[in-house]
Amino acid sequence: MSVISRRRFLQVSAMAGSALLFSDVTDRMLGLSPNKSVASAAEPIKIGILDPLSSPYKTSSIHDVHGANVAVDLFNKRGGVLGRPVVILEADDASNPETALQAAKQFVHDDRVDVLMGTFNADCALVVSELAKKENKLFMVTGAHLPELTGAACSSHTFVFMPNASMMAHAVVPHLVKAYGSRWYMLTTSSLDGKAMAQAMVTAGQAHGVEFVGETLVPFGATDLSAALTVAKDKHPTLVVLNLYGWDLVHALKAYTKLEVAKDKIGVGGMIAGEQIGRPLGYANNAGIWGLIWDPKVDSAGSRRFIQGVVDKYSHTPTSRCYLGYAAMTQILEAIQRAGSTDAPALIKALEGHEFDGLKEGRSYFRAADHQHVQDVLVGEAYGKELGLGHYKILARVRGEGVAALAQPGVCQL
Repeated sequence: MSVISRRRFLQVSAMAGSALLFSDVTDRMLGLSPNKSVASAAEPIKIGILDPLSSPYKTSSIHDVHGANVAVDLFNKRGGVLGRPVVILEADDASNPETALQAAKQFVHDDRVDVLMGTFNADCALVVSELAKKENKLFMVTGAHLPELTGAACSSHTFVFMPNASMMAHAVVPHLVKAYGSRWYMLTTSSLDGKAMAQAMVTAGQAHGVEFVGETLVPFGATDLSAALTVAKDKHPTLVVLNLYGWDLVHALKAYTKLEVAKDKIGVGGMIAGEQIGRPLGYANNAGIWGLIWDPKVDSAGSRRFIQGVVDKYSHTPTSRCYLGYAAMTQILEAIQRAGSTDAPALIKALEGHEFDGLKEGRSYFRAADHQHVQDVLVGEAYGKELGLGHYKILARVRGEGVAALAQPGVCQL
């Protein structure tokens, strides 16, 4: 395993000089020329991943680590990075900023990781971003979608791999209006993440003439959303927007099905979903139109190779959270190779403005002005059954340049 506990770290470090197998398949997957030299007994490159492995985000977050594992395995099989093996250290931030901060400090001070990666909750991402700059460590945010991370709270040491809430909302809103009309009610998680979703959906919706007839704030981690949906139905909307994620979203969609809200000609949808939601929900309960980060039906060479790598290691088709872990880790390790160093200033320079294979059809690059990953955003309609790979019908592939707001002078000060 590439993910190790701290108790095992010294033992793994002592074994780091063991020969790592060369693989022709790996070379093709990474697009690198063969190199039969194996990683030496040098100090491992350590990537510290923080993710909400407990809390309502727990089911999807483990996929983040799975994807990162696949990427690390590929590099290690061909000799590591800069002749050094790569290892992942993992910590649960429990969707709590104080827990995230303490875990990040332990990564930096005790484990001496080279790079920090992960997080989904916005408030966790913000505190780790501040620490990363203070400690001169690169921080690759994989799942948090708070626009401020590449806006007013941007940092020279932080890069954001996930499309932000504004990008996602601007991609999906036109399709929600077309399918369900313009009278909307919102159910929003009472957290920074939920509020960021709601603000993005309101901003994008108003540009399309949407009338917002109400909103219910639901506690983070709520399991019964029947009452909230009943209140929404009483407002007679044409669409209920779910500004929720993880198990919160799963429970809301179960309630939507149980209450037979669709029979009242009220649609459902929102900014973000994906296979990581559909699987624990059960395909028969899924419905609506959603923004998608990635989908296994993306038919690019890089995407197909990624899918095969996950199938080979975990025996399942990857989710979009798996995609985030794999693709973000790949960019970290390729940046270390390009820079010839794990030092943060060299990695920042190697990433700024860099265009890469984002496993999508359009361009992927880190915008130099604010470190946002500009990329395709997909829009999908959920089906109550398997639809080829996955169970979302892809309605649109929206190019990143079309939804990523231009960097505004004075907003992001790197």
